[in-house]
Amino acid sequence: MKLWRFLRAFDPERIVHQFQHMEEILDHRIVEAGDDVLEFARGSYALPETFRYGGRSIDTEGFLAAQQTTGLLVLHDDTIVFERYAHGLTPDGHHIAWSVTKSIVSALFGIAVAEGHVRDIREPVTAYLPELAGSGYDGVPIKDVLQMSSGVGFNEDYGDPFSDINRMGPAMAVGSLLDFAASLKRARPPGTLQHYVSVDTQVLGEILVRATGQDLSTWASEKLWKPLGMEFDAIWLVDGRGVEWAFGGLNASLRDLARFGWLYLNGGRRGDRQIVPEEWVKASVTPDAPHLVPGPKPGTTELMGYGYQWWIPAEPRGDFMALGIYGQTIYVDPERRLVIARNAVDLDFQKDDFENERIAVALWRTIADELAAGRR
Repeated sequence: MKLWRFLRAFDPERIVHQFQHMEEILDHRIVEAGDDVLEFARGSYALPETFRYGGRSIDTEGFLAAQQTTGLLVLHDDTIVFERYAHGLTPDGHHIAWSVTKSIVSALFGIAVAEGHVRDIREPVTAYLPELAGSGYDGVPIKDVLQMSSGVGFNEDYGDPFSDINRMGPAMAVGSLLDFAASLKRARPPGTLQHYVSVDTQVLGEILVRATGQDLSTWASEKLWKPLGMEFDAIWLVDGRGVEWAFGGLNASLRDLARFGWLYLNGGRRGDRQIVPEEWVKASVTPDAPHLVPGPKPGTTELMGYGYQWWIPAEPRGDFMALGIYGQTIYVDPERRLVIARNAVDLDFQKDDFENERIAVALWRTIADELAAGRR
């Protein structure tokens, strides 16, 4: 029944509601917030009526409505200048972040490295997870997994009912995601191709659990949620073993997603406390190999670059993003002091090779330019 309810969550008549209430159908843990909330000032900003993409003008409100945008927050410097909710989402409500979770796991991983729980990201995955010996992850350096370059074969086509990502569904709801990872095979040498494999992040999460001796929810609460000053508890979905979906199971408020973006805007620091190591933040958003840089690359149609679980847009200008399916976004532009957080239920998110993601970047950059120029 649990698996059936999970699969029904994607029905068109259910999906908008269900993405805000995943705890109703799946087991989960709570990521506890603390009392020292990071507060922001309040300002005002009117979204541009139109923006340019691909030589044409696009209506802003029409674009956001077509993607069923449930929440949009614009943070400039330390001021929330725009915040709006729709389709039942509220400021204190949760929305599944999907793969935005990956960027949060990267931050948690960087903290574990700094504290010595993970000795060296050049070590192989199997140094921490011997269960993966003989699989596609056998001997793969952790760094290649961080950079979505594990070499593991994986089909992440959400529209293909027989793809690996859809085959993973039973493990997500009632089985073992680690066992599923152990079933995958190598398709190419590690560290040679940027190939998106959601299970790569699950492996990172499994390493964190093994290395720290804590579940991800507790680690996230102690190392990120409380010190950063998140406003609300979060919900983290778990598999049949009770292990968190590191690849995409976090359900959080939009404001707290914006706070996480703000942390990276400020080099991992809140006040006089370095929460995520500054060097980890820099490495996370800096492609360091030819197969990771933005632009055309052999063997893939992906034009965006990649760091440690963060995306770098094509034609980069110092900005970077956390992205999840159906339109979940944290966009960060340090030079223009901008963070944008969005929740959405974009049923066309895969259309034309994820073109809506590229259109959204054009909108985010338009907003960043307007605010940097002082236009409100």
